[in-house]
Amino acid sequence: MSVTEINFDGLIGPSHNYAGLSLGNLASSRNAGAVAYPRAAALQGIEKMRGNIRLGLAQGLFLPQWRPDGTWLAQLGTDIGAAEPHIRAAAMSASSMWAANAATVSPASDTADGRTHLTVANLVTMPHRSHEWPQTLAQLRVAFSDLRAFAVHAPVPAPFGDEGAANHMRLCDHHGAAGVEIFVYGRSGGPFPARQHLEASKAVARLHGLDPARTLFVEQSEEAIAAGAFHNDVVAVANERVLFAHELAFADKAGFYADLRAAMPGVEIVEVPASAVSLADAIKSYLFNAQLVTLPDGGMALILPTEAQETPAVWQWLEQMVAGNGPIRRLVPVDVRQSMANGGGPACLRLRVVAVPATIDPRFLMDEGKLDGIARIVTDYWPEQIAPDDLSDTRLIARIEQSWLTLVDHLQLSGDLIP
Repeated sequence: MSVTEINFDGLIGPSHNYAGLSLGNLASSRNAGAVAYPRAAALQGIEKMRGNIRLGLAQGLFLPQWRPDGTWLAQLGTDIGAAEPHIRAAAMSASSMWAANAATVSPASDTADGRTHLTVANLVTMPHRSHEWPQTLAQLRVAFSDLRAFAVHAPVPAPFGDEGAANHMRLCDHHGAAGVEIFVYGRSGGPFPARQHLEASKAVARLHGLDPARTLFVEQSEEAIAAGAFHNDVVAVANERVLFAHELAFADKAGFYADLRAAMPGVEIVEVPASAVSLADAIKSYLFNAQLVTLPDGGMALILPTEAQETPAVWQWLEQMVAGNGPIRRLVPVDVRQSMANGGGPACLRLRVVAVPATIDPRFLMDEGKLDGIARIVTDYWPEQIAPDDLSDTRLIARIEQSWLTLVDHLQLSGDLIP
């Protein structure tokens, strides 16, 4: 079987809520205190995965994490009943659903030892995400357990913040070819923190054994971070030979583009000018937090949130783009409103892994029949709604725990993933 790009989506967990924990994420802050709908959220994510399969794309799944995270609470000297509200909310967070922050991935064609390397993100900038990595690491080590094909690394140590694939892009002639890997880091974002540290990016590149001549470290613009682009994937996305980015995404755009063209002369840069789409509209619509994918016929499609369709300047520019002769030929809007309301679009929900599917644990690979079974569990077990004040309800907590156990048992992973 040949090398394939597989999109692993994070299934939205039963504790999905809007506690407004993510400074710099404008949607998360704007919707803090609102009622969330975990069941609808998970079903929206499943429909997105189902749509990808129908487009002819390979689809994987990562499970939600066990919540509340009692191990983390114990390290803080408390438990879910006694914890202060902000600590309780952090322990209940379902943010692992955004699989783009699970790890950074370098395909075998880019690495010195010819294996696909994954380094789990430490996510240390935000308390509610900083305790995700142990469960993420455990899950990745099950899914990618073939040591002949994969190397799964523990996270880069603190204090060097690493947010995974959300700040990493890869360009190549085709997915199986050697690529140019681009690590995007931040220095400052006005009132908001820059979450990706340059030293973390350099460490991941070294751990993966990347060729320095085909590895670029690029600074995200302070203007983009200050506008709410807390990750690079809010203002840029790449696929094969195409870079799709906002004009104001990078601190030194000219220098980056020159270095990129030198490393990959065949690159096609599709830039959205600020005069046509403002940073504010790009971030509100999550235009760039889209899955830019290669379809079986070789054409490229942009799988983007319906919010992009509802933002006039954005949709007008996109329609003009696909009507032209550029590399992106198709627009596929998807409804992920529950995720969007917490600041995560289609690209946030997935981690791209280029590998031979036969080397991956099949329990993590999806088809429509498997998704049907998961959807039935979500419908039967996921809470219909959660308000932030509900997070101390012992009955809700018991339901969330039972939901997780039922799903893991259904996927025959209960012997491998221990809460």
